[in-house]
Amino acid sequence: MRPGDFAIVGACESDDIGTVPDKTSLGLALNAAANAMAEADLTPADIDGITTGYLEVSDVSHALGIYPKWADNTVVGGCSWMFQLRNAIAAINAGYCETVLVTYGESGKSTRRLGQSGGGGKGSLGQQFDLFYAGAAAPALFGLPIVRYMREFGLTEEHLAAVAVAQREWASLNPRATLREPTTIDEVLGSPMIAWPLRRAMCCLVSDAGGAIIVTSADRAQDFPKPPVYVLGSGGGLEAGISSPAGVRDPLRPEFIRTSGHAAFDAAQITHADVDHLMIYDAFAHNPIFGLEGLGFVDYGEAGPFIAEGNTRPGGSLPMNTSGGGMSYAHTGAYGMLCMLESIRQVRGEAAAQVPDVEVAVCHGWGGFWSACSTLVFASQRP
Repeated sequence: MRPGDFAIVGACESDDIGTVPDKTSLGLALNAAANAMAEADLTPADIDGITTGYLEVSDVSHALGIYPKWADNTVVGGCSWMFQLRNAIAAINAGYCETVLVTYGESGKSTRRLGQSGGGGKGSLGQQFDLFYAGAAAPALFGLPIVRYMREFGLTEEHLAAVAVAQREWASLNPRATLREPTTIDEVLGSPMIAWPLRRAMCCLVSDAGGAIIVTSADRAQDFPKPPVYVLGSGGGLEAGISSPAGVRDPLRPEFIRTSGHAAFDAAQITHADVDHLMIYDAFAHNPIFGLEGLGFVDYGEAGPFIAEGNTRPGGSLPMNTSGGGMSYAHTGAYGMLCMLESIRQVRGEAAAQVPDVEVAVCHGWGGFWSACSTLVFASQRP
């Protein structure tokens, strides 16, 4: 495969996001899928591949009237749909199908499943060990590396707060964002403590949302109403997780981030200087910090000051999380689809907080508690 051999020809969210009490997770996924199909002027008969996650793929395809030749239901946490897009491209390249719908819906706020824990399935290592120490609480588990990072690199609570402040500035430009009022370092540090050093304003929202992407070969992409967004490269990485007995090889310099980023950048044949726009899944304030360093945009220990200096805010040298991100835009529990959709909007030139002249956008997402990640490179032009 060459860079740009495949393209996104449909990309939409559900009609409503945030608090949507009248739709289940399935309803949100179907709504987003219908929107993407309408945008691409496709009927169910035109779709011969489908992927989803956290939902039964057969339920989704049947409800949409799609009877695919190829299907996938890869689940590795919040970046599952980024992995699924990679899988869809591989399936098209192998000739298993021609047009794939990647769809997602999660009623993370309104109809969250009672009694659900983040500790994994019955008999998993998470169920056996994690629950005893952190109750599977995401801020406690996901935040485990922060204190050690602070000691080694001098990261401060003010640096963490600066991440939330920068992303709220982007959210203030986005009418669909849940939190739009600008905030300050002092306000973030004054919010309630959740799991030290993470305060409430450093944590993601809990939202309802759906999203869908349609991908096909670049040779067919000119036949659709919207300008195609080309997929130049992709990468992925997997480790046991920060709280697993097997652990992450180096929690401060996670190898799986480098693995994913190198694969995507090498496949796309780009350098960091080519990147006009960046999305890094921000379940918590430290995630963009680790992502910037792991992907190689800055050296280890430099990302906190880099954000605090304003480089990722509107007008900065590296616009990042321009929708407002999971902390201010929306976060359903699994944010990877919404992360990709903002990258695609920026490349199309139709984002609410549009960055001028975006030709190349990089999107990076996480899954589980520091156990998976995926990196994608989108572009407005085929090389």
